[in-house]
Amino acid sequence: MAAENDNGNQTPGGEPEENQEPQSQQASSSEAGAAPAAEGSNAQGDALSQAEEILNSAGAEAPAEAGSPEAAELRNDLLRLQAEYVNYRRRVERDRDVAREMAVIGMLNSILPVMDDIDAARQHGDLAEGPFASIAVKLENTLKGYGLGRIDETGVEFDPNIHEALIQQQSPDVQFDTVTQILRTGYKSNDRVLRAAQVIVSVPEQ
Repeated sequence: MAAENDNGNQTPGGEPEENQEPQSQQASSSEAGAAPAAEGSNAQGDALSQAEEILNSAGAEAPAEAGSPEAAELRNDLLRLQAEYVNYRRRVERDRDVAREMAVIGMLNSILPVMDDIDAARQHGDLAEGPFASIAVKLENTLKGYGLGRIDETGVEFDPNIHEALIQQQSPDVQFDTVTQILRTGYKSNDRVLRAAQVIVSVPEQ
């Protein structure tokens, strides 16, 4: 039977209006609880930090659950996860270093013809003084900062890894194959040979 309100109107279902308030309060509380959960789902931390935090918490509970197979399995899974992430991070850092090194090598290789022109100008006396001589020195010093080194020593033993022999001649003054003249300067980037030096080699007389 429908109940009458103060105005004489009937409320459907015969339920007092007070009975509907707990339901609305319950809905409001559930919505309020859903907001922090949504915010928590958006927070993304560092995977390694999360793994270490979980691992530490699992380790703190280990004495109480030392005989639990589930605890041992969980700890092994966390250790494996941590090791996999550390290996992944090291691999990414190594690949980044390799990519940077290859980019520097590509730049140095492209500028070697400019260095040949500077050497030719210096041999002809065009860079003895003046602003262009200063620019050439600044360029060479800048490239040294990127690991560029010259292969232009004479009087050293011939090394096929860094020397390219264009001319070979016998000489009574040497005891082993010796670089006596540089025809074109070679270059290297740290320990990597960019271009072998073209040289004249003196060999001992037979």
